[in-house]
Parts: sequence; C-alpha cells; structure tokens
Amino acid sequence: MGKLRNMAWQIRAAWMFFASFFKREWTLDDYPIRIRFFPTDEPSQTSRLKLFPWTADIINWPGISGSANSRPEAIEALRTNFARYKATKPGLPRPGTNVPIAFAANERVSQHTALAEDFVRRVLEMEWAWISDKSSLWDFHGDETNDRLTEKIRSIYGVNVSDISSGNLADIFDRISMHRKSTPAST
Repeated sequence: MGKLRNMAWQIRAAWMFFASFFKREWTLDDYPIRIRFFPTDEPSQTSRLKLFPWTADIINWPGISGSANSRPEAIEALRTNFARYKATKPGLPRPGTNVPIAFAANERVSQHTALAEDFVRRVLEMEWAWISDKSSLWDFHGDETNDRLTEKIRSIYGVNVSDISSGNLADIFDRISMHRKSTPAST
C-alpha cells in the first residue's frame, strides 16, 4: 500500500510539473500537496514542544510544511509558510520538481570543531549532531527555558552563557573559546 501511495504522489507531482508550464506565476494551489495524519500520544506537561497530528506538505519539497490539530488548520499553516517563503526568496521552484534540502551555513561553528564535538557529547549528551551557525540550545530540548543546559555549560566549561537568550551555539562557542584564551591553562 505504501509503494502505491508514493507512486500516486509522484504521478500527482509529475502532473503539476507539466501543468506549471502553462502559467507564469505559481500559487500554493499549483503544487502537489500531501496531507497526512499521525496519531500523537498525550503531550508531556513539562515540554514547550507540541505534537500536532495533521501535517500538510508539498511533495518533493522538504522544509515547506504546516502542522496543526486539524486538516484545515494544517493546510492553512502550509499556506502561511509558503507565503513567507515566497515573500523572502527570489523565486519559487517549479511545481512538482525535486527541491534539494538547503543547509544553513556553519562557518562560525566550524571554527570550533573540537569544542563542538565535546559540547555535543558532554552538554547535549548525544553522540553526534549537525550544528549550523543558526543552531540553538532551543533545538535540543523541550524545556520551557535553557536554564538546565546553561547551568551544565557553566559547570563543564566554567562560563556563564545565561545572557545569550537566543541560545545560539556559535555565540556560546565563541564565549567558551574567549574564556579559554583568557584563562591560563592549569598545570
């Protein structure tokens, strides 16, 4: 059943691709949309993250989606995200085409490769994570605040980062590196 459904989605994408040649400007209605329902467990009372059972996305275009508690709300969330993309980007990909995933830059983070690996292991308690210059502590937990992780950073690295409210990891790595340079190494 899954293969048949995927084939139907790709046929729909191919049809929308063909139809796109007859228009100059595209709206969300010109794109092949997939709407799915994923039953969710009861939400955790301690998490700021909320799971939504309905997701609407554009077939072959990862990253443009909308999630909500109902099918119409998911479509409306997709419409909002599509409009935001259209307003901020120079052009839209042709409907039905495969849109590659675009990763955020990681130039600043790559200046701290060893620190980033140590941080992921000791602070985030993960074996591996891809981190971009836009990555944040908020990306790695569901707590209401970053307090638990900022305290852990202070304990491990001896640096207070609680004033970095964005939780931006590149900023945190810069602060830890500056602290290491200004503090003489213990012998």
